[in-house]
Order: sequence, then C-alpha cells, then structure tokens
Amino acid sequence: MSFGATGKPTLVVTSGLVPNASVLRLEGELDVYMLPMLREHLRRIWELPATPFMVVDLGGVGFCDSMGVNALVEVMQECEARGTRLLLGGVRGVMARVLSITGLRNAFEVYDDVDEALGLAMTT
Repeated sequence: MSFGATGKPTLVVTSGLVPNASVLRLEGELDVYMLPMLREHLRRIWELPATPFMVVDLGGVGFCDSMGVNALVEVMQECEARGTRLLLGGVRGVMARVLSITGLRNAFEVYDDVDEALGLAMTT
C-alpha cells in the first residue's frame, strides 16, 4: 500500500447513496497500490441493489496510472452489466488529460463539475 509523508494512504475513497445514484468519491492517487482499497468499496456498492446511476467524483484525483485507468474501465463494464449509467464528475486537470491521452474520454460520460453529474442523476 502506498502512503504519503503523513503515513496515511494516498487515496481516500468514500461512497454513499443519493436519490437514483450510488456515489464514489476519490481523493489522492489512483494507482496500482490503492486498487485493493478501491475494489473493497466497489465490492460493497455492487452488493447493493443496482441504482439507475453511479457517479464517480474524480475531482480530487491528482495522479492516475494505467491500473487506475483499468479500474475505471472495470467500473464502466460492471455498470453496463447492471444497467447502471456511469457518470464521471470533476473530470479536469490530471483526469481530463489521462482520459484524453488514452482515448477514453469519449468512452465515458464526462462532466467537468461533479454537481452537474449529481444533478442529472437526481433529476432523471
């Protein structure tokens, strides 16, 4: 597991539910070392009944390696299998560049502002 100078994990994952959507918030580094933590949160979400939407807030992600990108693709595939519409919110800076460079920006439904993605999920 990767830890910052403070001895704390370099990725903080929180999850919750809002009307019509499960929400996953990521802050820090989305890399190979943090995938077990992310997958544990996702496992708990996948155990719940499917929601119409899943919003992943990437606004706090400062680094993402290829394994982090693969994890997002896995989330997209699981959402498709469940009939859940995946919305990526807070996609700017590092995450905007990563999705653009990998050619995946058009594979995901992307929003610069997470509130826009949440608003869509809660009003649809």
